[in-house]
Amino acid sequence: MSVEDELTELRRELRYVTDRMAILDCVMKQSRGHDRHDIELMTSVYHDDGVDEHGPVVKLGPDYGEYANRAHSSVFIDHLHNITTHTCEIDGDQAHCESYVIGAMRSRDGKSVHLFGGRYLDRVERRDGEWKIALRRCTLEWTMNGDTSLLSSGAFAGFIKGTWDKNDPSYARPLDLEKTPVEKW
Repeated sequence: MSVEDELTELRRELRYVTDRMAILDCVMKQSRGHDRHDIELMTSVYHDDGVDEHGPVVKLGPDYGEYANRAHSSVFIDHLHNITTHTCEIDGDQAHCESYVIGAMRSRDGKSVHLFGGRYLDRVERRDGEWKIALRRCTLEWTMNGDTSLLSSGAFAGFIKGTWDKNDPSYARPLDLEKTPVEKW
């Protein structure tokens, strides 16, 4: 292989890896924004004409954050969306992704947690050099319920509690053991 051919191949591979990471970052940012109720972060991953379908609710991506926060707040006191298996097929400026998601959502009663398993089926597009969601369709595969009374038993005293805003310690820059204010169990 000539040096020129080798450079061409390296550029192609670098473009693929760079695109793949940008797409995964997009998917992960949406989940992080969801769990911190950070509307700005949640909406930043959708194109202006992007669409999010969660069951019977179909919203423009930029409108989804406010709706989701309101809906989740009415039923849950906290939640975590965990992205697990992620596949991605890139074809030029368009990619099709499948991301498994496990959502853990603690009820307002503080005693029960609901686990949901499903997938995000995304069409992601690069426009103006930036990868964002053009269409997200959410599947639901399974659910289960559990008891969370152990959280209030004192067994986790001293552990940091997350918050649904930018006061969450994950936003602290720099993260500091003494100066970053936190809420604890």
